[in-house]
Amino acid sequence: VQLQASGGGLVQAGDSLRLSCAASGRTFTTYVMGWFRQAPGKEREFVSTINRVGSSTSYGDSVKGRFTISRDNAKNTVYLQMNRLKPEDTAVYYCAAGRSFPMVAQKDANYWGQGTQVTVSS
Repeated sequence: VQLQASGGGLVQAGDSLRLSCAASGRTFTTYVMGWFRQAPGKEREFVSTINRVGSSTSYGDSVKGRFTISRDNAKNTVYLQMNRLKPEDTAVYYCAAGRSFPMVAQKDANYWGQGTQVTVSS
């Protein structure tokens, strides 16, 4: 499966942004989807994941209560709604597809998108 992430940009602290990740192919519903992020000089970290039907989600501690993951299987797309953004959310955000839920480790992902930059100014 090929993944194409979009929606990143430059925003101010407290703003909202929605990321999208469009998947190619007809096997989207067989994949657990998720988002990871990598800030400059830091390891890639888990952000959020959603199961195949969208009924279960999981979030990293730093984004709980602010970010919401969802998926539209009819559109082969997964979303990440990011509210109350903070400067520490600045990173390249990557969508990923895997086989196991929850997908919280990089090793659990089978496919990666190209990343989209999110920059939050203070």
